[in-house]
Parts: sequence; C-alpha cells; structure tokens
Amino acid sequence: MSQIELHPDRLLPTEPSLRGIARRLYDEVAGLPIISPHGHVDPAILANDAPFGDPANLLVVPDHYVTRLLHAHGVRLDDLGVPPGNPVGDTSAREIWRTFCAHFWAFRGTPSRYWLESELVDVFGVSLRPSSETADELFDQLTERLADPGFRPRALYERFNLEVLATTDDPASHLADHQRLTEDPAWKGRVVPTFRPDAYLDPSRSDWAQQVAKLGEAAGIDTKTYDGYIAALEQRRAYFAQHGATASDHGHADAGSTPLDPADASRIFSAGLAGAATADEQTAFRRHMLSEMARMACDDGLVMQLHPGVFRNHHSSTFDRFGADVGCDIPVVAEYTQALRPLLERYGTHPNFRMVLFTTDEDVYSREIAPLAGFYPSVFVGAPWWFIDTPDAILRFRAAVTDTVGFHKTAGFVDDTRAYCSIPVRHDMARRLDAGFLARLVAEHRLPEDEAAETARDLAYQLPASTFRLT
Repeated sequence: MSQIELHPDRLLPTEPSLRGIARRLYDEVAGLPIISPHGHVDPAILANDAPFGDPANLLVVPDHYVTRLLHAHGVRLDDLGVPPGNPVGDTSAREIWRTFCAHFWAFRGTPSRYWLESELVDVFGVSLRPSSETADELFDQLTERLADPGFRPRALYERFNLEVLATTDDPASHLADHQRLTEDPAWKGRVVPTFRPDAYLDPSRSDWAQQVAKLGEAAGIDTKTYDGYIAALEQRRAYFAQHGATASDHGHADAGSTPLDPADASRIFSAGLAGAATADEQTAFRRHMLSEMARMACDDGLVMQLHPGVFRNHHSSTFDRFGADVGCDIPVVAEYTQALRPLLERYGTHPNFRMVLFTTDEDVYSREIAPLAGFYPSVFVGAPWWFIDTPDAILRFRAAVTDTVGFHKTAGFVDDTRAYCSIPVRHDMARRLDAGFLARLVAEHRLPEDEAAETARDLAYQLPASTFRLT
C-alpha cells in the first residue's frame, strides 16, 4: 500500500545554495511556540477535554476546505455529515471517511493535501496514504490513536506547543467555556475570545432586530434606542476584554467606513428595527458602524481585524439547508483606499488604534494594503487568508508587500481554522515558506543571515504576539 513520505526539506527552495540557507533559517523557528491570533476552534473542545470521537468528525466534517472541494467533485454535503454536529441523514463516520479517502486524488496540489498528510504523519503517526483501498485500515488506526489519552485536546495543545489560541465569539456570548478554562487549576494554556459583531452591525439581515434585542439582553441595557445600542456594544466589548480578548473581527461585504451624523444614525437605527430602512440606508448604517468600531477600539485597545470582499452564502439553497460556513462563500473584488479613508482620517494616527487588513483579493496587497500600512502607524498587513493561505500565494504575498513595508508591518501568520489538528502543520508551512523567502534575500546579498534569522523568529512568534497585543 502507498505510504506518505514527508520530505524534511518540503517547501524549501530547490536550488542547493538557497536550500542550505533556508534549512538554517527554518531550524531557528521550527521549535518556537505557536501564537494563533485568529481562528475558529470551539473553546468547548478544550474546556471539556473529551476524547475526539472518530477520524471523520475530527478531520473531515468541520473542515470546509475539505468538504467544499469534495462537493465540487459531486459529493453531496449530506454524505459528509455537514454541518458539524448536525449530520444530515444516517451517514456513519466510517462512510464519511470512506468517501473522503476515495476522493483523496481531488486534493493533489492543494494546501489541504499538504496539511492532511502532515497531520496524519506528524500528529497521528500514521503513514498510509488515503484511498479506497486504505480507508478502513486508516480509520481503524486513527480511531485507536484517538482512544489514547495523549490525543485528547489538552494533551495535543501541549504537544502542538500552543502558547495562545484565539477563538471567534458572538458578542452576546457569556464566554462560559473560556471562564471554565480560566477557573480550572489543571489548565495551563491560554485561550482568548475575539469579539465578532457583524450580525449586530448590519440592518440588512432579516434577523437584525432580534440580534439587537439579544445584544441588549446580554448587556443588561435597553437597545430600543440608538444610544442604548451603542452603550450595549461598548459594554460587551469591555466584557470581552475583561475575559482576555485583545481583538475584534469584522467580515463585512466591503470596507466602507463613512460616518453618519448622530441624528441620521439614530433615525436609520429606528427604521432598521421597524424593518423600514431602505437598502441604501442599511448600507450607510453598516459602514457607519465600522467607523464606530474603530472609535471604540481607540478607547478599549481591541485590535481591529478587517477582512471584507467575500460574497457570503453564494448558493442560496445550500445556505437554506445547511446554514453558513459550509464552503459556498466566494471572493469578490475588494477596495480599501477610498473605503477606509473616512475611518483612517479620524483614527489612523491615534496612538491606541490598530487595524489588521486581510484580503482574498491578491491585487490589493501591493496596490492598496501595503501602501496604507506603509504610511499609517495603526495599519498592519494581515497574512494570506482563507482562499490564499497556500504555499505559492504566501510567497507572492511576501514579494508583493515587502518592498513597500518590509517585514515588521505585517502581522505574522494566522491559521484561520476550525480544524484543530491542522494548527501546527499550517504554522509549520508558513515558517518553511518564510525561511525560503528570506534565504533568497541572503543569497542575493540583500540581507545578512543573522538579520534573516532574527526576522524569521519575528515573523513566526514576535509579530503575531505584539501585533495582536497578546504579550
């Protein structure tokens, strides 16, 4: 049967002289702790520390990188247990795993293939290559591993050398699982929440009035008025900060940030609650609230992560049946320079404000994001994310932004994952690629090797820690 072979020099440059330098640089960072400042792992996994149930529900079902590509090749989401926790139909975990293995050829050349193989070998110590022939044996091997206490979530947290793990959380959440971890004397790690307010800022949502009411209930503040609504958002941000949050996360349709006159904001807010706001008013209010989030960030210091430019739930019937975050979000053209000018005119030089800009539109790295970060002290360039967190795109990213902002106005790698066991292999991928990029600068006599080694350590550890105020 075919075996997975992980080459020790994978992803490093193929040219011999560059590879030698890259090896030395990679050795500087391979063992550093992992700072994971932007991700989507459920904190209950660590709070409960229950054994993972089976390979399919660990490695396939929650990973929309995997399920969306299988769907693209004709596999029904019903047959993949989507959405996580609410499997549709009677598909067993073993059948899901067999379907995944039978389609493993579909992942050739993708980062998912790289991550999955690294997980199997480096995390679980199994080397059978997934296929129809190996599916059952591989399932049994992994099931045996998962029964071992060394593969429970907290044991893996330590083995992964995780120092900080950020989650993504609803502003109305009482953060019970985070509190359980904080109060557990046996827990030695650090898991911090992230404030994700999108659902509360956009009156175009059909459930916006209900969301606003929920926000008020969580804050203990009447949100029937605009002033109460703003006060409730400020209160919830403070609550999150008290529970360890250092950042907010914003995924709007665009980066528009034009502020409204307070009277207009109050009028549109009331119209939105009544379902009477026009489409233009809804958009104007959402953009105004992005600016308000920046104003609040100047006061409370939460780092503002912004990643616009994605058409959410592109296939309506899939969304209606399975819900959000199942892989049918598609990137669109993004624009930042004009859209963010109102916000940055007000807050771009404020000493307490910090914004990390992400994109799925590679064109804007060199044209807009890097130049913005190259002037505004508050703006940092976010790592390649989601559709472009791939080996080739990461190298394109470094080439696109380094000439303008260098390395130290970038925010370090983010794994952006729901797939817990992929965290260490995703970070290792980024460290290898950065070592290769830096090796070329050394070989071209553009950077001394000692400075390249220092930069590699900064990219892997210091920059994500400092940019997201996690130190």
